[in-house]
Amino acid sequence: MKIVFMGTPDFAVPALQAIAAEHEVVCVYTQPPREAGRGNKILKTPVNLAAEALEIPVKIPLSLKKAEAQEELRALGADIAVVAAYGLILPKAVLEMFPKGVINIHASLLPRWRGAAPIQRAIEAGDEKSGVTIMQVDEGLDTGDMLLKGEVAIEANTTGEILHDKLAETGKNLILEALQNIDSLKPEKQDNALACYARKLEKSEAKLDFNQPALVLERKIRAFNPYPGAYFEYNGERFKVFATEVLDDNAGMEPGALVPNDSGLLIECNPGMLFVTEIQRQGKRAMPVEELLRGFEFAEGTVLK
Repeated sequence: MKIVFMGTPDFAVPALQAIAAEHEVVCVYTQPPREAGRGNKILKTPVNLAAEALEIPVKIPLSLKKAEAQEELRALGADIAVVAAYGLILPKAVLEMFPKGVINIHASLLPRWRGAAPIQRAIEAGDEKSGVTIMQVDEGLDTGDMLLKGEVAIEANTTGEILHDKLAETGKNLILEALQNIDSLKPEKQDNALACYARKLEKSEAKLDFNQPALVLERKIRAFNPYPGAYFEYNGERFKVFATEVLDDNAGMEPGALVPNDSGLLIECNPGMLFVTEIQRQGKRAMPVEELLRGFEFAEGTVLK
């Protein structure tokens, strides 16, 4: 089967590699190179690099709305298009272009989380499971009919990174199954009443508000690990928090207060307390808190704002 693959981030790479091993990927569509990192270097997308390693032609249109771009896509003669976190809206003309349609690898158990950040929002909300849905793409936002699902448990130590990697592997396996059985799969409508919007992650929401419950903050910390990294500020310096434990009791101090503790960093919340176990000082590497405290001291009683 001739396939056009459309994807951009690391999440899409395992699926591309697996598909290319079993089918003819005639072209890969991805986002243009962009600035990244401290040096603002211009970097190709992970999917772009993977496609080049597989010697698959790559196209990076800014839009697929123009007739010229659509004709170029149609001329590839593909049977089906597979989408995985591509980042471009596909117009109706593109959706109707392929004999076997356009299918998407979506990183949630639809209709639970639709939108840009389903992986992180599932952890942040305290969901007990996530998964991947192979779905038909329509003109809505992740509203198409569902074809296959695969569940992944969200455990007490599951971070955004861990769940991302598990879902990428699940998506790889599911898309191969879907392509193998594409003519016999039975589409299932989504129940729109069950849908939640997984809004894009913003750096501005990564600052920890200790007026919130410790349990809520612990979930955010795991969800935002590694990106964008939940943080607090102390003496004008930013400290990213990557792992914590939740204590149900309170010390009777103001939310955000650094609670006296001989074994580490304890922060009063509302309610509960957070015992921070992994942290990253601004400009430094992430490390266990006990390692940081060998050469750095937080003043007990300071209230983090």
